[in-house]
This record gives sequence, C-alpha cells and structure tokens, in this order.
Amino acid sequence: MSRYSSGDGAPVLLIPGIYETWQFLRPIAQRLHAAGHPIHVLPALGYNTRPIVAAAGLGQDYLREHDLRGVVIVAHSKGGLIGKHMMVVDDRDEQRIERMIAVSTPFNGSPLARIAPARGLREFSPHRPLIRRLLEEREADARITSIYGMRDQYIPGGSRLVGAHENIAVSVVGHFALLSHPRVLDLIAARV
Repeated sequence: MSRYSSGDGAPVLLIPGIYETWQFLRPIAQRLHAAGHPIHVLPALGYNTRPIVAAAGLGQDYLREHDLRGVVIVAHSKGGLIGKHMMVVDDRDEQRIERMIAVSTPFNGSPLARIAPARGLREFSPHRPLIRRLLEEREADARITSIYGMRDQYIPGGSRLVGAHENIAVSVVGHFALLSHPRVLDLIAARV
C-alpha cells in the first residue's frame, strides 16, 4: 500500500464493503493516486466483517493516529455506512473528514437483509436501529455524494440519499461493476 501513500492532494481513505478488502477499490486507488492524492486504507479492517460501529471506530482511530485532516472518504457499499457513522458520530468533534463519495451504499438499508443467511448481512435491514439512526442523522448528508447504478441486485431500493450533496445514477447494472467502470472513476476523480 505504501506505493499509494505519496501525494499533495487531499488525503483519501478507502473503505470497502462487507467481505471485501481494499483491493476491490484498487482501480479507484490507482486513479486518485495518479491525480496526486495520498491513499489510505484500513489494513486492520480485513474483510470488513466487523459491525458498522466497530469498523467506524477503527477508521476514526486511524485518522487520529496518522493525524489526517481534510480527508475525503471513498467507500463502497457497507463502507459508506461506516463512513457516514464516522462523519456523524466518531468525527463529530474532531472534524477530520471533509466529505464522502459513496458507491452503491445501502443508506436506506436493503430489504434482502431480512432473509440473509449471515449475521453481518442482516445488519443492513431497513428496520435495524443503526440504519434508522444513520438516516435520521442528516447534518453530514450535504457532504455526501452517492453514486449508484440503475439496478443493484443487493440494494433493490437503490442508494439515493435524501439531502445528499449529489445523487448520481449511472447507466451501469450491478453492485460491483461500478468499482472499475470508467464513467464512475471519472465521477469520483472529479469530486475528490
């Protein structure tokens, strides 16, 4: 990861989705690093199986430990929920996070979570207290750009976030296809 750590632009923290490492976000890392942004990841996050609250605490500890400020979070799926939790709870007093670009994030939860076989996936149920709380916490929404495809097999209700700085629907189908799609990479690069 050290090959992406240099740069004079705004520091970027990549947060992957559940069962993903930061490697899923490598095309984004390469693009943003080439534009001069130092890229940071959370190695301790592993495959991102921790609960959202615990992962957000880990992320905030990383920002504090490396004294990062003016941070732009770029997140996929669950990573966007972790990022929003950081913005509205963990970073509330420190103000280290400037904004977030979330790709395919279930801000409103996913109705499929109620039938998910794994506990970690059930965390995304629209009825879970944490999902509802994050929806009610609106002060950070104006600093969030949500990018999502026309159809997402895991988030049938979509990733539109009421009150977001921008909601951008792209002509891509699927949950993961956006992570390396040239149009999405352009949108992210223009907003970091």
